[in-house]
Amino acid sequence: MYCSTQKFREKMNAGQLCLGPGITFADPAVTEAIAPLADFVWIDLEHNPTNLETMMAHLIAARAAGTIGIVRVPSGDLGWIKRVLDSGAEGIILPQAQSYEEVAAFVLACRYPPLGTRGFGPRRPTDYGRIAADEYVETANRELFVVAQIESAGALNVIDRIVKIEGLDSLVVGPYDLSGSLGMLGQVDHPKVTDAITRIVRAGREAGLYLGMGMGATPDFAVHAAKMGAQWVQAGNDFEYMNVFASRFYDDVRARLETS
Repeated sequence: MYCSTQKFREKMNAGQLCLGPGITFADPAVTEAIAPLADFVWIDLEHNPTNLETMMAHLIAARAAGTIGIVRVPSGDLGWIKRVLDSGAEGIILPQAQSYEEVAAFVLACRYPPLGTRGFGPRRPTDYGRIAADEYVETANRELFVVAQIESAGALNVIDRIVKIEGLDSLVVGPYDLSGSLGMLGQVDHPKVTDAITRIVRAGREAGLYLGMGMGATPDFAVHAAKMGAQWVQAGNDFEYMNVFASRFYDDVRARLETS
C-alpha cells in the first residue's frame, strides 16, 4: 500500500505535470481502463451517488494499475474520513474548506497519533492484517496524501495560515466554486479570480506543498493551470472524455462524407 503515492510524489518532484480524470461512473472498469494512462484518478464522492463499496472497487482497480486513487469526500465529517481511509484510499481531499480550523481538524483526523487523532481500524490498507499495525501506522502517517480544496473566500482569506498546517500535503484549487464565492460564478478568467488563484498557488508552493487544480476537460485549461504553477491537474471527468471524443469522432466522419 502507498507505493502509488510514492510514484505520484516522485513525478511531481521531478517537475512532471501529473494529469488525471475525475471518476463519476459506478463501474470500476472505467478506472481499470483509464488508470494506466493517468498519473492519478480522482474518485468523486462529493457530487456523485457513488457509495463506499463502489469507491473501494475503483480503488482496487487503480491499485492494480499502479496509479494513486485520491478520493474527494463529501465533507470533513469524521465518519467519511475513517471509512474512506480504512477502505484503502491513498489520497483524500476535503472539499469546500471554509476556515483554518476546518482544514486543521481534517488533517488531524487523517493522521494517527501522535501526529493526529485517527482511530485505528484499517482493513485493506494492512493487507487484511498481514501488515503489522505499527508498520502500517508509520507508513500511513508518512505516505498518505492529504489535500485541502481551496474554493471559498473564507479559505482564501486565511490561506497563509492554512499552508502552515502540519501534515497537510497539498492544496487543490477549485476555480469554478472559487469564482462563485467571490461573487462571479463561472468567470474563472476574471482578474479578481485569477489573482486569487495566483495567491493560493504562491502560498502553497512557498510553503512546500504540492499544488493541484481541477476543472474541465480542455487542453487549454490544463496548460494554463501548469503555467500558473499547478503540479497535478484533474482535467475533466470520465463522462466528458466520452462525450468529447464521441462528438469529435461523429463530426469528423460526417464532414468527410460531405466532402467525398
